[in-house]
Amino acid sequence: MTTISALLHPDAFLSPLAIDAAVLRALDEDLGRAGDITSIATIPEDTRARAVMVARQAGVIAGLPLAFATLHKLAPDIEIAAHCRDGAEVAKGTHLLTIAGPARAVLTAERTALNFVGRLSGVATLTADYVRRAAGTNMRICCIRKTTPGLRALEKYAVRCGGGFNHRFGLDDAILIKDNHIAVTGGIRPVLERARAHAGHLVAVEIEVDTLTQLREVLDTALADVVLLDNMDIPTLTEAVKIAQGRLVLEASGGVTLDSIAKIAATGVDYASSGALTHSAPSFDVALDIEV
Repeated sequence: MTTISALLHPDAFLSPLAIDAAVLRALDEDLGRAGDITSIATIPEDTRARAVMVARQAGVIAGLPLAFATLHKLAPDIEIAAHCRDGAEVAKGTHLLTIAGPARAVLTAERTALNFVGRLSGVATLTADYVRRAAGTNMRICCIRKTTPGLRALEKYAVRCGGGFNHRFGLDDAILIKDNHIAVTGGIRPVLERARAHAGHLVAVEIEVDTLTQLREVLDTALADVVLLDNMDIPTLTEAVKIAQGRLVLEASGGVTLDSIAKIAATGVDYASSGALTHSAPSFDVALDIEV
């Protein structure tokens, strides 16, 4: 019997609470005050239906636990058989789920379930493309906080399904000092001293730099764990790796695209972070076909 846990990517965590909250929000948005008046008006209550969720393009799947939860929320006795799980790379035409149950519930849940799978599989598929282009290097591809409001946990999970890694989830799980923090505090050394004095021993401190001069200043303080190399070109990134000599973690950010990712990876930086993984991922083409 298919369960939500069996559909989740085996190496990525997605809270059951996050799944429930997202599904409830989405169904409330779609059902409104009167429910699915089309299905209620046209389909007798006792009608049963059988349907197949199909990938209409090749790519990496994510979001099946959300589709499962959406269908079960409307029809607890619905039967769902899974043909793959999140993180699977599928060909065009692959059957993802087979569904059997009350026709009204299947049709009412259809769009919400497809929206989840389409959105999250789009993120996973784009991430997988980035990861493929950086293959053969030790660099990891990361998403950032440029996510859809309310869907961050889901989209960051989808990045993991595509083989990427997560940057911080919010403002509360790591210290990331940006250029504006440096400007307000009065410089790299004072801002790092204040951050290190405040941070607990398990809290990482990362600081953004725009120039190699700033990188050298950070290295002189010995107070940062990670340096974000912001909008640096390939020769500058290469020089930054030479200057750092492995003394701290280097992350490239800004201008990280499908066209540039291989060259960035070849410089030797440890991470590259890209907002495009989440804010610019195209929707994955997925459909629900009723079997007559």
